[in-house]
Amino acid sequence: QVQLVESGGGLVQAGGSLRLSCAASGRTFSSYAMGWFRQAPGKERDFVASISWHGFTTLYADSVKGRFTISRDNAKNTLYLQMNSLKPEDTAVYYCAAKAPGTVGREPWQYGYWGQGTQVTVSS
Repeated sequence: QVQLVESGGGLVQAGGSLRLSCAASGRTFSSYAMGWFRQAPGKERDFVASISWHGFTTLYADSVKGRFTISRDNAKNTLYLQMNSLKPEDTAVYYCAAKAPGTVGREPWQYGYWGQGTQVTVSS
């Protein structure tokens, strides 16, 4: 099992940057693929990015490609999402999630463990 806690959300102006972190507990973090998802009010939870267990493979939603970067530090049991050139439409609650086996995936049902989420608000 793995427990996930997100941090780093906040209020930022359009064009600004934020870095989200997801701290994982448990000794098996490095065996999971990890993902970031987001959910805006009244909308479904959408895929943002995914990274394989070793960090060599990444996958992004078209809407964030070139602006967001997912990374992980297995020694620190931590997942990151660097978000640049933020837009008002990026406003949402952002969730990190863990997936086994450790290959990337874009579907929420593929992920068995979820954090509680962190709010990101981008003002215009």
